[in-house]
Amino acid sequence: MQRVFLCVFGISLLRGIYHNPYATWNNSFCSYRRIIISVASIVLLSCSIHLFIEFIFFHRYIEHMSKNLTKYVCQSCGYVSPRWIGKCPNCSEWSTFVEEAARPLRASRKSGVASKIEPVSFDQIEKEDVPRIKTMLNEFDRVLGGGLVPGSLVLLGGDPGIGKSTLMMQLAIALNDKVILYVTGEESVRQIKLRAERLNAVSSKNILLLAETNLDLILDVIESGTPDLVIIDSIQTMFRPGLESAPGSVSQVRESAALLLRLAKTRGIPVFLVGHVTKEGVIAGPKVIEHMVDTVLQFEGEAHYAYRILRALKNRFGSTNEIGIFEMHDTGLREILNPSEIFLSERHYGTSGSTVVASIEGSRPILVEVQALVTPTNFGMPQRTCTGFDYRRLALLLAVLEKRVGMNLGQQDVFVNVAGGIRIDEPAVDLGIASSIASSLRDIPVDSSSVAVGEIGLGGEIRTIGQIEKRVHEAAKLGFKRIIVPLHNLKTLKPTGDIEIIGVDRIEKAIETLIG
Repeated sequence: MQRVFLCVFGISLLRGIYHNPYATWNNSFCSYRRIIISVASIVLLSCSIHLFIEFIFFHRYIEHMSKNLTKYVCQSCGYVSPRWIGKCPNCSEWSTFVEEAARPLRASRKSGVASKIEPVSFDQIEKEDVPRIKTMLNEFDRVLGGGLVPGSLVLLGGDPGIGKSTLMMQLAIALNDKVILYVTGEESVRQIKLRAERLNAVSSKNILLLAETNLDLILDVIESGTPDLVIIDSIQTMFRPGLESAPGSVSQVRESAALLLRLAKTRGIPVFLVGHVTKEGVIAGPKVIEHMVDTVLQFEGEAHYAYRILRALKNRFGSTNEIGIFEMHDTGLREILNPSEIFLSERHYGTSGSTVVASIEGSRPILVEVQALVTPTNFGMPQRTCTGFDYRRLALLLAVLEKRVGMNLGQQDVFVNVAGGIRIDEPAVDLGIASSIASSLRDIPVDSSSVAVGEIGLGGEIRTIGQIEKRVHEAAKLGFKRIIVPLHNLKTLKPTGDIEIIGVDRIEKAIETLIG
């Protein structure tokens, strides 16, 4: 604006001098006139040059600024904002926005170029039976749906110290006839070797170790060799040099996973990605990663128990209803082929507040012991504590027992525990929980040779449950004499001489049958 004002002032000054009727070139004013004209001309010329230069380089300046724009990305959900904000409007998390460089949009392709990609009909696709790769870990193969599928991308998540790296190392050791590339971004190759020796690895010549986080260098190693399986531990430590964001950010994790997905599909190599989890227990990073991969596995378990459960949250090549159960030892993870026998091995007979229930985990029936302790409260507000069971479901069962059975639990502390450190979310264990609470309140033990299954409604009715045949067969196999089931399930059950099946339709009758 200052240069424009000077240009206008110089033009006005020159115009006033040239059109002055009282000034001539022959009087004394002539010398001053020439000086003023010279100064005004110099000011006008310099301002014009400055304006011309700014006008020429203005578009280049704008283009340069557009290439260096930044954006703020939420590290919890991937939401993008042009400025920093404290609370994410998408996931409601606080202080999760990190500044990242915004890449300029690429120019769209020309409309006149013919595409070489053509769609294919179903009839043109040849059916091909791809054999699965057996890992020699039966529990692991069960969760995957029968083994590894070539070209699949599997994401494994779990709490820190739960045993994710141990499971991956045991997988690599079990596949002794395959070439395994184990890429670690958190440990050194010496630490990986020490873990393999602790797991009693007899021969590990097939395992290739690589301590690297640069994904471009890792891809060069994979393309130069011929690994049969690739393990990335972990995906949050990988980065691409072309991206300016830090490793573990949303853009780095998303781009790294997309590149490994393309590698797995084009070369037919199974790739395992080990992922971190947040404090809420979900896999860290954008949700789009779980949509990109073929299988999402969750490795869970209580920190103070040795049992670990492997669940399939997503599986494009199998069922998500299967689970694998392991037990952690100093020499690694051991498979539990008969979990019901393990969970009931330390059960004490003749103790009040203990009931055996038959739960379904995936397609596998599991018998577990549910324990309850009811004691008079010493505080104004009674305590309600449960481990391995839903707290809100416990409050519902306590309300039903008070209203329908007439138990006075308003001044009682109630503690419920599922033995073995596993978690049960199935409504079919309601009857076992309720009978344990009634047994502890009356201090009368439940019949030790009985199993209880059934869902309890708000009216005190015992509702029908699914897969009742598997529950009955599992109870009979472990030597139980009778099982309490919903009355409507008796219509579909075939009589068996190994175990007595008793049908009940009300919670009062079920408690009377179990406790007396």
